[in-house]
Amino acid sequence: MTPQQASQAARKICRLAPIVPVLVVEDAAHARPLAEALVAGGLPALEVTLRTPAALEVIAEMAQVPGGAVGVGTLLTPGDVTAAKDAGATFGVSPGATDRLLSACEEADLPLLPGAATASEVMALYERGYDMLKFFPAEASGGAPALKAIGAPMPQVSFCPTGGVSLRNAPDYLSLPNVICAGGSWVAPAEAVSRGDWGQITSLAREASMLG
Repeated sequence: MTPQQASQAARKICRLAPIVPVLVVEDAAHARPLAEALVAGGLPALEVTLRTPAALEVIAEMAQVPGGAVGVGTLLTPGDVTAAKDAGATFGVSPGATDRLLSACEEADLPLLPGAATASEVMALYERGYDMLKFFPAEASGGAPALKAIGAPMPQVSFCPTGGVSLRNAPDYLSLPNVICAGGSWVAPAEAVSRGDWGQITSLAREASMLG
């Protein structure tokens, strides 16, 4: 998969809904009902972060939910790419980008949303062929004003800002012409997941799906 093909596939996934839930799931038993709740609420693109021991099992469970597009977040190494692809992930997300990670995703045919926070990082990825990126950490890197400023000289690059994005500030990002969607964790609060309140999560997802 070429970088251009990867960005084309990532862009298609990002256009599914205005918000991509960023999920940290501790218990694989919650995986399927959580995915079903989010998809029912209108958020089909799901990012499962590799931050828990259960993450790969969670991806495998969520990959079986009809209507969902399950990706893996926090990709750091080529080994992560292989494990995520084997688990059933259909796209990847990384906080930054290295040549080894980009090459591993390209060789594995795993569409990647690589992270960038500065103009130079955006330029380096664009030079390689990527034009659909993750802006991370969004709020700590200057928020919507910073992303708007980056977009001025590079309007051909689109973003999914993640990191500090909330129901309150998501509209600021989504109003930018270079933003396709935003990533956020508020649609799946840990306490709601732990008690199995899937109705609340569907309600939060439905609210988020109407932001775009």
